[in-house]
Amino acid sequence: MKFVRVALPLKLRRTFDYLVPEELDIAYVGARVRVPFGSRQLIGIVLEYLSESEYDPEKLKPIIEYLDHESIFEPNLEQALCWASEYYHHPLGDVFNQALPVAFRQGASLLPQDKTVFRLSELGLVTNSEELKRAPLQQQLLKQLQTEARDISNAELKVMCASPAPRKALIDKGLLLKQTIAYSPKPWSSDKVLAQEPLQLNTQQAIAVSSFSQLLGRFGCALLEGVTGSGKTEVYLQLIELVLKAQQQVLVLVPEISLTPQTIARFEQRFNVPIVAMHSGLNDSQRLLAWQQARCGEAALVIGTRSAVFSCLPHLGLIVIDEEHDSSFKQQESFRYHARDLAIVRAKNANVPIIMGSATPALETLHNAMSGRYHHLHLAERAGGAVMARQRVIDVRHQPMQAGLAPQLLKQMREQLEAGHQVMLFLNRRGYAPALLCHECGAVCTCPRCDAFFTLHQKERHLACHHCGNQQAIERQCGGCGSTNLVTTGLGTEQIESFLSEYFPQYSIARIDRDSTRRKGSLERLLTEVSERQHQILIGTQMLAKGHHFPHVTLVALVDVDHALYSNDFRSSEKLAQLVTQVAGRAGRGAQKGEVLLQSHHPEHELLQDLVNNGYAHFAKFALNERQQTQLPPASFQALFRFSAMQLDQVEQLSNQLYQHIMSLSDLNCLVLPPNTAPQARLAGKHRMQLLLQAQTRPLLHRVLHHSVHYLEHHPMARKVRWSIDVDPIDLY
Repeated sequence: MKFVRVALPLKLRRTFDYLVPEELDIAYVGARVRVPFGSRQLIGIVLEYLSESEYDPEKLKPIIEYLDHESIFEPNLEQALCWASEYYHHPLGDVFNQALPVAFRQGASLLPQDKTVFRLSELGLVTNSEELKRAPLQQQLLKQLQTEARDISNAELKVMCASPAPRKALIDKGLLLKQTIAYSPKPWSSDKVLAQEPLQLNTQQAIAVSSFSQLLGRFGCALLEGVTGSGKTEVYLQLIELVLKAQQQVLVLVPEISLTPQTIARFEQRFNVPIVAMHSGLNDSQRLLAWQQARCGEAALVIGTRSAVFSCLPHLGLIVIDEEHDSSFKQQESFRYHARDLAIVRAKNANVPIIMGSATPALETLHNAMSGRYHHLHLAERAGGAVMARQRVIDVRHQPMQAGLAPQLLKQMREQLEAGHQVMLFLNRRGYAPALLCHECGAVCTCPRCDAFFTLHQKERHLACHHCGNQQAIERQCGGCGSTNLVTTGLGTEQIESFLSEYFPQYSIARIDRDSTRRKGSLERLLTEVSERQHQILIGTQMLAKGHHFPHVTLVALVDVDHALYSNDFRSSEKLAQLVTQVAGRAGRGAQKGEVLLQSHHPEHELLQDLVNNGYAHFAKFALNERQQTQLPPASFQALFRFSAMQLDQVEQLSNQLYQHIMSLSDLNCLVLPPNTAPQARLAGKHRMQLLLQAQTRPLLHRVLHHSVHYLEHHPMARKVRWSIDVDPIDLY
């Protein structure tokens, strides 16, 4: 008898053994297999082929079928996923499952499907469409096809004519032919990689390209720290050219979906090779095709957000992570991996270099660079002769504010707009106002499912919770005292837009946030319109903070920088410094000088003064020294247990018992904070608590986590309380 060990897409930290039927015989390690599991059938991944099992063969079930005749993963990706399961203490089967496109989880083929196309027959090409005037839909379709005179896909044909009847009629009459084209990978030529000549590099860029090119062909981590607008992308492009000419693939990770289309456009202008996108904005079939093209080597360049790190790239030659500091590279739910760290592991397994670029590197990355683990190069000047924008802090105390805007800011806006320039206002708070309260009794409209206020959305005429998605109509009177005197407090992007449309009626305004870009293609349309100067005033949230190039923006204002100055999160100063620097980098990227204004009630705050006068690099050195003295990451390593349940007593019981168990460990040599209520105590109706561990070494931390996971998995209360581990958390909320 022969057996296989299978990882199934379950939240269970164990594997399962199955019998191999005689008619199947061979086991393909790494292949997908369909197996029975209780009353269900699941698709899992074969981990190993066994001659004997530790379980009674009489109790084992046979596998149903093999879906693949080879491993679905290439070796370095499979090794990275196994590492991730162990490092993040997440079930291996679920790690494999989340790394695969949805269609693969449902049994789709490894290779792209054969393509169905439609083309006119010789008769269809010469037939006069007037002969079909008694069938107007057939006549119209024939006219369009004769105009196109090429192979038409099924999707394109549906756009031409939604009804299948005219298509079928043309086929029956011999005018239209339906053909199936067998799929075969299209090789790309390394001889004709460039579609556009590279730009002329300045001295610092040339040094970076020369230095990093020496890493090609072996593993190495490199940090490219360059001020905003210093031409980091051009450095990437010229390094990628060398890799493509060696007939190798490249993976490029970007932090936001909003950056993906413009990044792809720039790469398509430069390179004459197949490029695919990978991000959550794709539908299942698009994501499947992109993954298949990467796996079979047809895609030379894969550009995507954090999930693109799971792309199967058998000929990988280089990984690039742009804006490596960005928190969106960290998955905050379920399998809590960090794409940057996983990409480093992939690069090491594949023995290829990884280049990380940022104007505001994460302190962990800077720590590794300064300690000699990473190659480290600086781009201190803006490319193309542009100069860094001047930064100033506006003291808004005692100022007559209008929609959160100081008179000095409004004056500066008017001057820049009248000079024909564009102005950008940044506020990381969407909606009209973050709270609606009763002016009589002070009661605030609160989400009944969360410990959070409802945000007022004036245009949609509803209140929304930005934590759980709950929505309700705007209340007309206070639920407590019955007063109808309800007022807003706080500021949102929608309110600024409403005010400025009246204050500057002669100028067009573009608001770019999650609400205004919800429809597919709306973000790309808005960014194009901004680039074409159809809008003079830009208002946006974090979506506008990084990566975008608006050469006509000469004034950037951060409307409110005070929210992070006195946070209880030790990372808040780092996040604020990165945000201020990145937003400031949108100003003065063209021929005109730029200016950045920061509105604050605390203009003397040392963090603001340090950023304005000395820049991010000076702040980062000070912050690293502060972290070292307080023994906070990266000087130590953390993990966070999160607990949630409908019943508060159950959450308290499990978290406290885990704390007692950890404290009883004989070799415990790490800091364990007693369980406490999460900063947001209730979310989506569930009570939340958390428990933080901190150790001086990773092995010590993971040893404690291993004991803790084993304890929780066998605890009866763990069935009633949802718990999770966040290794290297970047958000303690």
